[in-house]
Amino acid sequence: MSATLAPATMDRTDVRNILTGGTKIGLATAVAVVLYLWASKHLPAGGARVGVEALLVLVAGTAVTFLPGRWCASRSVEGIAGAAGMGLWGGIVFTVVDIVFLRPFKAYPWTWDAIGGGSTWWYLPIWWMFGTFLAWMGGTLVARAPEGASLARTAAPVLIGAVVIAVVARLAGIDATLPVTAGAGFAVTLPVLAVVALARRA
Repeated sequence: MSATLAPATMDRTDVRNILTGGTKIGLATAVAVVLYLWASKHLPAGGARVGVEALLVLVAGTAVTFLPGRWCASRSVEGIAGAAGMGLWGGIVFTVVDIVFLRPFKAYPWTWDAIGGGSTWWYLPIWWMFGTFLAWMGGTLVARAPEGASLARTAAPVLIGAVVIAVVARLAGIDATLPVTAGAGFAVTLPVLAVVALARRA
């Protein structure tokens, strides 16, 4: 009589795990937004404030991108899809926090509303898609990382790419703040590294 050994790591894509993890992601995003708003309003203008804002962008981006894949123990297509679903649910949870708490208390002036004629609904689907995309790419990198790789090891290349792009943008004289260029660098580096990881493991 023989026994079949289960793999040491299995994708965790049950509905409860995805909803629980997505809720944590959404609440963490809300906390990061509140901290960013506090820094922008209360820290004196200058390098310190810009540095804190950029740090918050990168920390929040790292969490939203890589934690879903780790919580889903992504090792295959199913785990990557689970991470993407967790990112989507996180975006929806943040939307609820935004509408119910942040807006009624006028936490920030959301000038984007003017583009949609005062409506928030033009950009909310973009937020959901972006959250899903980040978690999808992050889940891919988690799945392709060596077994047992730490969060720092998996995220480091993306963060380095974000910093490099932000520095290049600054040296090139691009008229954008450091949080914007760092966030854009993160978003650009992430899919490039995901594609490279898939190509190397193909």
